[in-house]
Amino acid sequence: MPRIDILWAYLVLAFCVFGVQASSFLSDTLIRKDQVQNVLEHQPVRGQPFCQDTTTGPIETTMCHYETVESVNEELYSNLKELVQTPFFKYFQVDLYRECPFWHENGFCMNRECGITTVDESEIPEKWRAASLSSIELPPLDERIQLPGCYYRDSDYCFLDDMTEGDYVDLTQVPERYTGYSGPSAHRVWRSIYEENCFGLSELNLMTGRSSAPVSLPDTLTDVLREDLNGEDDGGECLEKRVYYKIISGMHASISTHICLEYLNQTTGEMGPNLQCFVTRVASHPERLQYIYFNTVLLLRAVARIGPYLSAYDYCSTETISPLDHKHSPRSEDEIRTLNKLSNVLTIAEHVGKFDERVLFRGENANILKQEFKEHFRNVSRIMDCVGCDKCRLWGKVQTTGLATALKILFEMDENALDPHKNTNLLQRSEVVALINTLHRFSESLQAVERFREMWKETDDQDSQQLIHEAEKAVVGNVNRLQSHIYGLVASCKRRTLSCLSLLLEVWGRLGEVISPLRTEL
Repeated sequence: MPRIDILWAYLVLAFCVFGVQASSFLSDTLIRKDQVQNVLEHQPVRGQPFCQDTTTGPIETTMCHYETVESVNEELYSNLKELVQTPFFKYFQVDLYRECPFWHENGFCMNRECGITTVDESEIPEKWRAASLSSIELPPLDERIQLPGCYYRDSDYCFLDDMTEGDYVDLTQVPERYTGYSGPSAHRVWRSIYEENCFGLSELNLMTGRSSAPVSLPDTLTDVLREDLNGEDDGGECLEKRVYYKIISGMHASISTHICLEYLNQTTGEMGPNLQCFVTRVASHPERLQYIYFNTVLLLRAVARIGPYLSAYDYCSTETISPLDHKHSPRSEDEIRTLNKLSNVLTIAEHVGKFDERVLFRGENANILKQEFKEHFRNVSRIMDCVGCDKCRLWGKVQTTGLATALKILFEMDENALDPHKNTNLLQRSEVVALINTLHRFSESLQAVERFREMWKETDDQDSQQLIHEAEKAVVGNVNRLQSHIYGLVASCKRRTLSCLSLLLEVWGRLGEVISPLRTEL
């Protein structure tokens, strides 16, 4: 079992075994009996009423049920699928050849599926080229923290390309799917991403105080660490860390789903859905599917919040005018089509994007925690420069940029900043493109689950039991190796802070209580 799966299993065990959420088909975060059946035999809801403003739903920090999201996802996916194929949203400029800043990377994928074909700059509408955009989009030098080829501002949750380097890519011609990129290089990337979960000195502060967030989350790891010798809990929680973990794990789960959806059949050489892959990587771990829903709602909330800006944006491919200025040019057919599909997405986002960002980053430690949150996510965006597969690196950059843009919209922009008439260049074009394409990735992952459910229906009893048996063997192997592999994570955290080390050692002592029942039930 690759070591990154061990680390993922560690996160799942540490953050999800100690609680049950409200009634919903994914309400138990670690269903260890019939978990595959619970995911694959669930009947999707159609026509479910939209989220309610008065109750807290089982998707954490939201007012939504999983069923509410799936009831609109078919329409959402249909509109996003067409939207990302429009000229504005399909072209993305990216620097794929920056050096890995954390280690010397020599594990490049030699499989032809790892490669991508770039687009000649002459094919890109002039107004979307770097030379034109840099004059209106790049912030002043005194607002940028500059590194070779990239930069960030204080409000940014990721590193952004500075437009001086990079190629143009047609995202519709580079599908996210299985490429054969695996082994030590790939595992090292994911391991490094998960090691960014150590939150440093603010950990100690967060352990000693109660969160001011009104939303109660029962399965946080800090619940376990606050139990006294009598087994009582003081009720405090660290909501912000939970959100961070779910964002990272949700991205991982979504990527895994796409890999399984378009998997290379080694016998025929053809791409197609691999049910065993999905059962092992996602369906046998229901919490991973939860995280995909979580990120979908978070992204929808960000899109809804910045809806007026997106509606006023100039998506026309001709002339070089202000991004929000249509006075000099009538809208083209492409732009009208783009705006129509975007309008449909915004309508859904308004009703279903009920993530409540107001409950995060509150209290006396809020500024410290937010700064660490940004730094960790920025590092994740830089780790993408260490991916040895061009196609994987591309989609890693797109999705980290998309999620980082959503976080910036939710946590850095007040209502005044969101006014499209006062801030015509609020987001770079690359951020707008990444935000919508990332939402499309997650919506497509949820749509892919329906495809795997159809495949499951066509599987006879013997084959379905074999699928479950193979997944169970993987989980048991994971658990058997779990404690020995935690040493690596402990060592990483030890280099950072003593509090993070103490956190992991405490979890270590409690894992034994979890592992035995898992082995028995499997």
